Amino acid sequence: MPLLDRADLDGVATLTMTAPERLNALSDEMLATLQSAFDQIATDRSVRAVILAGSGKAFCAGHDLKEMQAGRQSKDKGAAYFRDLFNRCAHLMQTIQRIPQPVIARAHGIATAAGCQLVATCDMAVAESGTRFGVNGVNIGLFCSTPMVALTRNIPRKAAFEMLTTGRFIDTDEALRLGLINRAVPAEDLVQSTQDLASTVASKLASAVRMGKGAFYQQAAMDTASAYDFTGRVMTANMLDRDTDEGISAFLEKRQPKY
Repeated sequence: MPLLDRADLDGVATLTMTAPERLNALSDEMLATLQSAFDQIATDRSVRAVILAGSGKAFCAGHDLKEMQAGRQSKDKGAAYFRDLFNRCAHLMQTIQRIPQPVIARAHGIATAAGCQLVATCDMAVAESGTRFGVNGVNIGLFCSTPMVALTRNIPRKAAFEMLTTGRFIDTDEALRLGLINRAVPAEDLVQSTQDLASTVASKLASAVRMGKGAFYQQAAMDTASAYDFTGRVMTANMLDRDTDEGISAFLEKRQPKY
């Protein structure tokens, strides 16, 4: 059985992790499968938004611990394997933010460790009410150092540090308050609510969203003056797009744009 299912509808690609018996853990094979899928989507102009979901009882339980322990059997006690594993995981997370299409996590059940990292990495997130989020590796002696990169860029530092050092889980109410997710909805509304958000994004001018997503992450790493200089150049390029000209003209003329 494949580890990932892809379904496309009206410009929205939904990727569903299909390893429910392992709580959709990020095994070597799952990481490779997700990386390949996002690499393909990055160049697919028919896709204007992406939903990432998990099958079964959980969104994603993080790295595959059994696989990690097996990696210790090498002469270096797993040092090379672990470094490569975390590099591959980091590459996937950065790919999700680098592809031109917005990516929305559709979370349910639990999202722990690297699974929580996935939620924090996605551009937006919708969660089933009652979903639990945690970077709980410290409970088994493994501080979630790589997941904290995404987490500390999503929620206040003190809240992130408490989660990282105590292993405490947060629920959807707290995740919403802290900014880890965009909305929490009843289980019966999860699929449709996420699809509606993705469809809204997909309905916008794709070239503008592509420019905007890239600029969003680049300016966030800059000082204020540099960010304004950079985004001014991005907006100039956006204004020179002929479809943007058409969109503004259509708005002023009170008609639908013809892209």
